Amino acid sequence: MVELRHLRYFRAVAEELHFGRAAERLHIAQPPLSQQIRQLERELGVSLLTRTTRSVELTPAGKAYLQRVITILDSVEDAGVQARRLADGTEGQLTIGCVGSATYSLLPKLVLALREKLPGVDVSVRGEMLAPAQVSALIAGEIDLALLRPPVHRDGIETEILRRDRLLVAIPAGHRLAAQSDVHVGDLRDEVFIAHASGRSVMHSLLNAVCADAGFVPQVRHEVTETSTLVTLVAAGLGVAFVPEPTAELGITGVRYLPLVPTGLGVDLVAARAAEPRSPLLDNVLSVLRLIVN
Repeated sequence: MVELRHLRYFRAVAEELHFGRAAERLHIAQPPLSQQIRQLERELGVSLLTRTTRSVELTPAGKAYLQRVITILDSVEDAGVQARRLADGTEGQLTIGCVGSATYSLLPKLVLALREKLPGVDVSVRGEMLAPAQVSALIAGEIDLALLRPPVHRDGIETEILRRDRLLVAIPAGHRLAAQSDVHVGDLRDEVFIAHASGRSVMHSLLNAVCADAGFVPQVRHEVTETSTLVTLVAAGLGVAFVPEPTAELGITGVRYLPLVPTGLGVDLVAARAAEPRSPLLDNVLSVLRLIVN
């Protein structure tokens, strides 16, 4: 039976055209090397080398066989390298889910950093995903990493707080409050709100909670699933909206973003992953992610 060691021995002899030098290259004695080459020729039923007391030459069959041997051994080496890279998390495929506000602020920086730090990782992105959709996608194995707003109430999911984003109110540029430096939540009592979809968005729940603390129930006229759509509707003058501060990086004209009073209102951004199986690739990606947000 032809084994990989036979191929490695033959390649060394064929490239050196000298049994002594090939034996030194392989760190074995010359007689066992000669025996292994003869065994290979017997297995194949052909002469691969022409030997004389002064020289070693490849036969035509040996030349053809060498080209195939080189391809096979290089492929085996490449497979080993890839296996090691997959095992240590420096190569592989990664799908990231992301809430709208982080899609515009954090995600581009993360993709660029991963390209630099982990060039062997093939990254795909699913932006503008609400938190419940991301959690479901994690459970189903459709995404590997979720960037979302807490809370996450599902077994088998690990979360890590990345940062806290200040809460702003997005208002049309021509709004009566647009010239102010900040806005008291109570001053929005009579405003029409645009909100993320109820029952599917953490931001919708946060809107209700903040307004309740100010003593009123928000008048929500429009519900959307995408942050970009929400801000576009604000720019069109259809209402106001509560958004995390990174949303301002969208750069949609016709909108002003003002801090809310009381100060300190905000919402966390967390990274979520499946608890099992453990993934060295995700460990490496999270290390890069921490560098970006800190």
